[in-house]
Amino acid sequence: MKLVQILKAIADENRLRILHLLNQEELCVCEIETILGMGQSNVSRHLNKLFSVSLIQREKKSQWVNYRVDRETIRKYPFLNNIFNGQSNQINPFKKDQKKYIEHKKNGMSYEQLKKLSKAID
Repeated sequence: MKLVQILKAIADENRLRILHLLNQEELCVCEIETILGMGQSNVSRHLNKLFSVSLIQREKKSQWVNYRVDRETIRKYPFLNNIFNGQSNQINPFKKDQKKYIEHKKNGMSYEQLKKLSKAID
């Protein structure tokens, strides 16, 4: 049953953090790994799990792959929208992730600058 697979996929804090970011905007792996302070292979593993249950979509643009929340799945399972837009902004580490994301977008930071910011916030 697809619902059970979705619930298992979101039962991981790191995947919830990724979904929280992707619910705001399409991001590439390097942005996600830097904002969350995780390694590329770890982020990719979580993204593959989320993709396998249709929680996210991916689009290859030359050498980059961008990820975004699958809005059709969110419409099909509205409780997911409550999870992403509910109280999660008030819980650590979601607050830290949000701060890093806002700085990244506000300043148009490069990958290297974002890594420095992540180290300073942590």
